[in-house]
Amino acid sequence: MSFGQYTTASQAELFKILDTKPGGLTEMEVARRHKKNGLNTIESEKVSWFIILARQFKSSFIYLLALAGATSFLLNQATEGIMIIIFVGINVALGFCQEYKSEKNLKILKNCAAQESKVIRNSKEKIVDTRQLAVGDIITFETGDLIGADARILEATSLTIDESALSGESNPVAKQAEVLKHEVAEIYQAKNITFAGTTVTTGSGCGVVIASGKQMQFGRISSLTVKTKRQSAFQNNINKISSFILKLIITTLIVVFIANLAIKGEQANIGELLIFAIALAVSVVPEALPVVTTFSFTRGAVKLAKKKVVVKRLSAIEDLGGIEVLCTDKTGTLTENKMRVAEIYGSDQSQTVWYATLANDSLKGGKQISANAFDLALENSLTATQTKNLARAKKIAKLPFDPDRRRNSALVKINNRRLLIVRGAPEAIIEHCRLTRTNRTAINRWVKQQGQLGRRILTVALNPRLVKDEYAAPAETQNLELIGAISFIDPIKPTAKKAVSQAEELGVDVKILTGDSREVATDVALQVGLITNQSQVITGEELEKMNPAQVKKTIMNYEVFARVSPEQKYRIIQLMQEQKQVGFLGEGINDAPALKIANVAIAVVGAADIAKEAADIILLQKNLNIIIEGISEGRKIFSNTIKYIKSTLASNFGNFFAVASASLLIDFLPMLPLQILLLNLLSDFPMIAVAADNVDPEELKQPGGYNIKDIALLALVLGMVSTIFDFLFFGLFYKISPTVLQTNWFIGSILTELVLIFSIRSKKKFYSATRPSKILFWLTFVTIIITVALPFTTFAQKIFKFTAPNIFHLLMIAVIVLVYFLINEKIKTYYFRLTNNRANQQTI
Repeated sequence: MSFGQYTTASQAELFKILDTKPGGLTEMEVARRHKKNGLNTIESEKVSWFIILARQFKSSFIYLLALAGATSFLLNQATEGIMIIIFVGINVALGFCQEYKSEKNLKILKNCAAQESKVIRNSKEKIVDTRQLAVGDIITFETGDLIGADARILEATSLTIDESALSGESNPVAKQAEVLKHEVAEIYQAKNITFAGTTVTTGSGCGVVIASGKQMQFGRISSLTVKTKRQSAFQNNINKISSFILKLIITTLIVVFIANLAIKGEQANIGELLIFAIALAVSVVPEALPVVTTFSFTRGAVKLAKKKVVVKRLSAIEDLGGIEVLCTDKTGTLTENKMRVAEIYGSDQSQTVWYATLANDSLKGGKQISANAFDLALENSLTATQTKNLARAKKIAKLPFDPDRRRNSALVKINNRRLLIVRGAPEAIIEHCRLTRTNRTAINRWVKQQGQLGRRILTVALNPRLVKDEYAAPAETQNLELIGAISFIDPIKPTAKKAVSQAEELGVDVKILTGDSREVATDVALQVGLITNQSQVITGEELEKMNPAQVKKTIMNYEVFARVSPEQKYRIIQLMQEQKQVGFLGEGINDAPALKIANVAIAVVGAADIAKEAADIILLQKNLNIIIEGISEGRKIFSNTIKYIKSTLASNFGNFFAVASASLLIDFLPMLPLQILLLNLLSDFPMIAVAADNVDPEELKQPGGYNIKDIALLALVLGMVSTIFDFLFFGLFYKISPTVLQTNWFIGSILTELVLIFSIRSKKKFYSATRPSKILFWLTFVTIIITVALPFTTFAQKIFKFTAPNIFHLLMIAVIVLVYFLINEKIKTYYFRLTNNRANQQTI
């Protein structure tokens, strides 16, 4: 049965359906039910160190590197093979250490769920481990208790429950034991049901467990969360690039090998050609990419850690930079999740708050013992003198809040004067007050205005004529004098409006998904600047009435979704992802499925455990600005990753085409296989520093994308420029001797690839771009020294078959590299101007 079916059942029917009795179950019955249905536990993803380690190998580039390493060993090039293994090892170690540390931090941060519950068994109350609860158990609860299982309420005294973690409702919900007239389907409508994971804010009660474990609302949401698998947008894009490169490599092997055989015929050395073709193919692999990205991710994670952010999945930082839509639950993220007095209606506002506080059900001896958000807000609004005088007020009698009466009252003695203070919903108080027509119209107008703003209202009145120390409910409606009314709000965080504005500047569309009412959601959205009127808010009920095509179209046109269930949040984000990259920020149990499916899942430190488990990023401070900064950091990582991919593919393609073509024109290899592999290794050495490079501010204004066609086109255009200059090296030196050509071409290829990164690192001209980072500059300088000096060493001459170049040849190479850089700058600038104009025309 769903929880809705229990709302209309009488106690007798409940005991019959659940096979239990008022005195509770026996221990034998509990054991039998546990054997049949299991303990009161839910599904949870267990993340061991082995799983975290295995996760590091799930990368297409790791597979490509493994192929490159195996090829190197087959070619008897152990040095290159070992270096590739080192690259893989560094990448895996960095990723493992960061993610393992994050998982450990998360375990420390987890809030303890309800560990113990009070239960009646064999007609005796006892405390048991919450996991031992079974359907049919009779549980009791009071202020401050965390509910351990879904239960139908049997008795309730001034009972209110904080369901914000489950339903998104920011205000405590009044509960009752009475049967509902109609079955309900939504959590916020179930006035006689308590749900696991919610907290008792006031009062006490008892109930019979109707669902435990996976059958609870909490368990059902958890199950949906665990079964949902997220695919990283970053990993998707890297897989596409890997597939593109892999196809190129296979084509290369076939074309180069067959072309050489066709042209050279019987003179061709098949074994040598095969090794040469494979070495060329391996040289195209951007083997430092995993290291570059992992360094970028780790650097970003360290930066965010300083701002009290735990990054569980490293690639989430880059994914964060790519999000186009940021969905957030309202409570605790945009709002403080702490009630505050908004406005006071009355001739004496201070007195209105004073009398409202005196009628607090939980006020005892002048001290606040309730967790009720409204009473705490009232207490915080008292003057210092009023706070001091609370201890002097003596509470003689009281009638607790009742959902039917919608009010509570207290008989208080102050300075030997008895006052019956009545407070509650406006409709339960105003009609019983003696008011002139003008005053009644004024208070009703004020109440309506506050209601339209999504505020909760507490009306306060006095019956000063009571002289006895006891009274009954009718006295609450007799001889009432209106004192005033108080409206409450869940305040907007001071940083929320600024964060929404900054998100807009970064091209990120912020949307609110909440279980709260339309009025409350509207008020929050208006305050943070997301909407201008209520018509821009849609409810889950309205979405349910639409067909799938209408829903798909509607979700992108609304900024605020109110009264949405966990399943609806999940579906909304799922549909958004068909059009955009989506991030979700939430903290409640009800947010967990949506967190799991989002491209980037963000939870706050006080979130439910299941929400934190589903998240990629945990905020140790509830500050939306940190996420906006994280988006900026993610875009820096994207920009630097793209720099590396474009630079290495352009230079590798250019060099590859030139060397492959040159092999068809001469009867010796233009570059030996080991020289090709060393070229690839040395040129990648400074590329690692790209992870720490500076980024032009313009690159951060819009989310980037791994457009394979754009990357391939730019690599082809700049690769052709590289090929032309490679042929220039070939034409100048091939007639001298094989070793001179191979040595000088080796030097020239590395130098052109190094200067290319300084050109392609910005769309601007190199002299107007943001300065390169110091580490990129110095690693490049060191690599240039090593490249030029290496051929002069005996080791390199013996192992790599180099010859010492003469000074004149080195000067020629330097001039060619300088000219290459300047021409490349011209072509790059023209290319980006052309593509930007085309993009602008498409936008228009």
